[in-house]
Amino acid sequence: MMTSLPRSRADRRRAAFRRKAGRAARIFVLLTVLIDATGMGLIFPVMPDLLEELTGQNLAGAAIWGGILGTAYSAMQFLFGPIVGNLSDAYGRRPVMLTALFVMTMDYVLLAVAHTVTLILIGRIIGGIMAATHATAAAYMADISTPEEKGRNFGLIGAAFGVGFVLGPVLGSLASVIDLRAPFWIAGGLAAANMVFGWFVLPETVTRSIRRPFSWRRANPLASFSAIGSLPGLLPLLAVFALFNLAGYVYPAVWSFFGKARFGWDPLHIGLSLAAFGVAMAFVQGVLVGPAIRRFGVWRTVIVGFALEIVAFLFYGVVRDPVAALLFTPLAAIAGLGGPALQQIMSNIARDDQQGELQGVLGSVAAVAMGISPLIMTTIFAVFTRENTPIYAPGMPFIAAAVMMMVALAIALWAQRRQRAQPQPGP
Repeated sequence: MMTSLPRSRADRRRAAFRRKAGRAARIFVLLTVLIDATGMGLIFPVMPDLLEELTGQNLAGAAIWGGILGTAYSAMQFLFGPIVGNLSDAYGRRPVMLTALFVMTMDYVLLAVAHTVTLILIGRIIGGIMAATHATAAAYMADISTPEEKGRNFGLIGAAFGVGFVLGPVLGSLASVIDLRAPFWIAGGLAAANMVFGWFVLPETVTRSIRRPFSWRRANPLASFSAIGSLPGLLPLLAVFALFNLAGYVYPAVWSFFGKARFGWDPLHIGLSLAAFGVAMAFVQGVLVGPAIRRFGVWRTVIVGFALEIVAFLFYGVVRDPVAALLFTPLAAIAGLGGPALQQIMSNIARDDQQGELQGVLGSVAAVAMGISPLIMTTIFAVFTRENTPIYAPGMPFIAAAVMMMVALAIALWAQRRQRAQPQPGP
């Protein structure tokens, strides 16, 4: 009986924090993710013209600078994801998230007034570091969730990101009519307003019982990967998560090129198709993830989601009818059920004092995928659409993504069997 008392007290403290972190705190966390995604999308429409203006080069030269900016952004997410995650485990989610919003506000101001491409690069480096706080938002959701609720709440984070994915380019396009710098001012204003909101509504969830001292040795990406990967059953799931992200980034990497090559779509049709996918994805992540996990179980939701991903990728690999491609959007979005369910499995394996570290590692994995996947997918697209190619197949990147998901599904099934074979801890 004596050995169960500390556990009972800890359980009561966790339950108290979940009650304290009410609806307003959840809204703040979701707004943070939404504003982060919106801020990224806001600047996309103005970047070509802005870089042409600052560099004095043509569109091709500006595109090279765009690639440099994107690589720098992803590299910072990779390097700082574990650092920010470990900081939140040591000092709390609240100070990390509020500080990040303040720095993000200042970063957008810098981008708004920058008159050299060097300052734009510095701004994107800072932005990549602050984007690593997405992991802290996920860790906060893990803190205030029961093990059964985590998949649903991770789905809400995905829904917030999906809404931002839709709103960002739309707002950026409208604001650019006023001025090329207007999107940066809007993004900065949104970040500042959310920081003020969070100051009043966000309680801290990292208590003394789960606080873990910060260590630079452990905060570097390789050490964090080692610490998280050593947890029983997590290493193969990290491989699954990496493949899932590599395959999933085929949509932002080649969809615009694919739509133009296969269907002859103009920018309006491409934008509308992306918006439709974003809305469908937000609905699935925000509404369907929780019921799916309750109905099918977390592992079966992963398997069904991955199987649907494979079907969706194969379909887009061969489809030739633009109407059919658009009508297939809801099924392709439903395939997104697997991601939050996979995160729930991994979060439940990690200890309470490792949630920030875990989410930082996952953020780093996603950042690497964000950097590598476009190179892979655009190269495959170029090979199969270039002049005199023996096989003209604009959808070949989606076939490659389907193969990646097949491997991910095979590893997931193996990990599930391995987990079931392990003896379960007693009460």
